[in-house]
Amino acid sequence: MAVYLHEEDLPEGALAPGILAIDTETMGLVTTRDRLCLVQISDGGGDEHLVRFNAGSRFAAPNLKAVLADPARLKLYHFARFDLAAVHHYLGVMAAPVFCTKIASKLVRTYTDRHGLKDLVRELLGKEISKQQQSSDWGAPALNDAQQEYAASDVRYLHAMHAILVDRLAREGRTEIAQACFDFLPTRALLDVAGWADRDIFSHE
Repeated sequence: MAVYLHEEDLPEGALAPGILAIDTETMGLVTTRDRLCLVQISDGGGDEHLVRFNAGSRFAAPNLKAVLADPARLKLYHFARFDLAAVHHYLGVMAAPVFCTKIASKLVRTYTDRHGLKDLVRELLGKEISKQQQSSDWGAPALNDAQQEYAASDVRYLHAMHAILVDRLAREGRTEIAQACFDFLPTRALLDVAGWADRDIFSHE
């Protein structure tokens, strides 16, 4: 298992075919203001690839964009809504189709209100991950080892959790409603970027 840090694009042929785990790190939580700094990606084979974008980046990244935009590859996220918005806004591609472990967790783990990645990894896989670097400077000129390990851990366990959550959704009869939610996420992300992040357009008000 290794963590690879790349500048501005993913090397060609770095990933095996199949399902991908994706995450992002940005300068903050406002997509249009806080630039995309890092895209983490794993094919589930044990390695994690981190693609770093510098201040002033043109976000060209043809290899990364091709992988993210591939409609034949399912992408796993934890809170896909945010990552889809960041990728689309800065890289100009919609990184779908989608499976979101946070949404799946909320649909099947109704016995708890703890749906963070750390809680999910602990319960489903019996492993501990650190969130210490969550609020660090992802736009710094260099990423330290702790930041790289934190970023890699955000995609390291998504394949294993996906398999478990797929089974639980089927067991509880919620596969179809989950898929409908996943299919809507690209639209939800576009609404966020367009200014409706804090508005429920489906409400009566």
